[in-house]
Amino acid sequence: MLTDAALAGALLVVDKPKMLSALDQLRAAPSLNGLRSAITALLDRLDEPPAEPTGELVELGRAYLLEEFNQISQSLTLERAHYYLDRLEKSFTKVKTSSINDINLNRWKEYSDIYTDSLWLVARRDRSGVHRADYWGNFVPQIPNQLLKRYTKQGDWVLDTFAGSGTTLVESQRLGRHSLGVELQPAVAQQSRQLLLEEANPHNVTSQIVTGDSTSLDYRQLLASLGQPSVQLLIMHPPYFDIIKFSPDQSDLSNAPTVEDFLTGLGQVIDRAGEVLQRGRYFALVIGDKFSKGEWIPLGFMSMNEVLKRDFLLKSIIVKNFEETQGKRNQKELWKYRALVGGFYIFKHEYIFLFKKK
Repeated sequence: MLTDAALAGALLVVDKPKMLSALDQLRAAPSLNGLRSAITALLDRLDEPPAEPTGELVELGRAYLLEEFNQISQSLTLERAHYYLDRLEKSFTKVKTSSINDINLNRWKEYSDIYTDSLWLVARRDRSGVHRADYWGNFVPQIPNQLLKRYTKQGDWVLDTFAGSGTTLVESQRLGRHSLGVELQPAVAQQSRQLLLEEANPHNVTSQIVTGDSTSLDYRQLLASLGQPSVQLLIMHPPYFDIIKFSPDQSDLSNAPTVEDFLTGLGQVIDRAGEVLQRGRYFALVIGDKFSKGEWIPLGFMSMNEVLKRDFLLKSIIVKNFEETQGKRNQKELWKYRALVGGFYIFKHEYIFLFKKK
């Protein structure tokens, strides 16, 4: 059995023909004890660089490879061990992806960085590259990063109807996805364009932010100007009604007179942007709730229901934590007092509602 220390490490470069030959030798072991001894001998040579490659070199996650050999070693029968050996061979000889992402399902165990649970506990904001936290109300980059990895392929198009500081577009550019963002405020849009110019573009993708009102834009025309008929992922991170007033513009959803007006405006964005989302692809709505005059207003679920009035299926409800907001920064004790006096609980989460277009 392999130790925790042996499971540490990053990547291994494996000579594919030599590894295939080694797996054949393991299959030829006459007993489980012989198989285990052969695995131990193979692992002793695992970190040796391929001196004279005989063919294609394959990059594998070290922890993944060692975990696979560990499972083979623990098999109770040779038949089961051979099943695991065949699965390991398939992991670096065949690629199996779905129609919506680049995840190789034959090597699914390697994707330890991709969330599959509905509770996202993000310890700290990604501040790498041009990502900044000074734009009040922007979401953590890990949210679009996860959505892009799960629901797009390289070369796909992503639409963010509330682009803000350009977080979605920066992540799209890093991951090789084309992106189109809409931002109401010209100054914010220009700042975001500058950030995208400063961020590396290793895949040479298009990242464009347009200034406009997302409730009334013609998205088909916008995409047509880029030579595209549709997008493969739609992301919306609208204002949480009037919690933060983003601008004095009356078309800004944060200035909606009532919750009902806010939902009407959001519905208009969903109608227009939803038209250009390819059927069978995904739409993520990131939003939180509101507390006003002693009452918890379930803005998230009200917005979810607004989407469900349209041509969408609800696929998941994700709860994402946040430990601190700009409005509550340095006021933890005060907010605790307010909660005790007011009989409520302090917001520590927001929602990511995930939909699939019918």
